[in-house]
Order: sequence, then structure tokens, then C-alpha cells
Amino acid sequence: MNLTPGSGHYRVISIRRRRASGAEGTGMAQPVVHFEIIGKNPATLRSYYGELFGWEFDTSALVSETVSEPGGYGFVERATTSDGTGIPGGVGGGAGYQGHVIFYVGVPDVEEALRKAESLGGTRQLGPSRAPTGLVVGHFADPEGNIIGVAGPR
Repeated sequence: MNLTPGSGHYRVISIRRRRASGAEGTGMAQPVVHFEIIGKNPATLRSYYGELFGWEFDTSALVSETVSEPGGYGFVERATTSDGTGIPGGVGGGAGYQGHVIFYVGVPDVEEALRKAESLGGTRQLGPSRAPTGLVVGHFADPEGNIIGVAGPR
């Protein structure tokens, strides 16, 4: 995980990469791979964001109960712009869940990423925890209390 301290905050180190068109661009060393919007009434939230952004949700997949009530989570398939940008996400939660918005950064090893976040002044909040899909996730609070997710194969 390429996070470095900078003025008490995390700073993601960018890497130069070539786009398919051959033009150079700046990209994240480890990209944002998923977002979640969690609240106490996930059906109402899905209706709201569906109307607002035209999102369609699939509520048939299983998710960890640390994220949402069973059957209460709806995945948003990757909606992309004409240049192919966009990430998948989900909306869920339930009566016993604190409302929040979070994004997940893809990492090769969640435990390693959480340890590094802690060594840089962050605080582990969750995980590593294996989702029913096999994906491993974790959450940490940055030095200012913002919750960030990490996700990966281990």
C-alpha cells in the first residue's frame, strides 16, 4: 500500500502510466475499487439513489452481516462514462447500522495494509474479515477519523 505521511495526513503516491490511447496520465498506485452507502433504511436509500442517478441494484448476492442486514444490500454494477471510468458499489445497512459512506482501496494483503495504516497513525476499525464472496475487507480510521476501506484476496 503506497501511503506516506504528509503533514499529518495520508497522501496517495501517484504513478505515471500509459492510457490505451498512448497518452500518459497520472493514476493511483492502488485504485479505489468499491464504494458503499450504508444507512438505517437501505430500501429507501436504494430508491433515492436509483431515482437520483439512474442506478439499478441487485439485492440477490450475499454480503457480510458486518456490512448490512441479510437481503438488505444492493450492488450497483459498474456504471461507466464514455472513457470507461466508474467503479462498482453498493447500498445497504439496516436498523442497527450506523449511516456512513465509505470507499475501498484494492490491496494485495488486507492485514498488511491495516498494519501499515496503524503504523502511520491510523486506527483499525474492522478486519480483516472474509465476505461470503471470498473477498477480504478491513476498515481503518485515518488520523482525522475518516473511515477508509481496504479490500483484497487475502
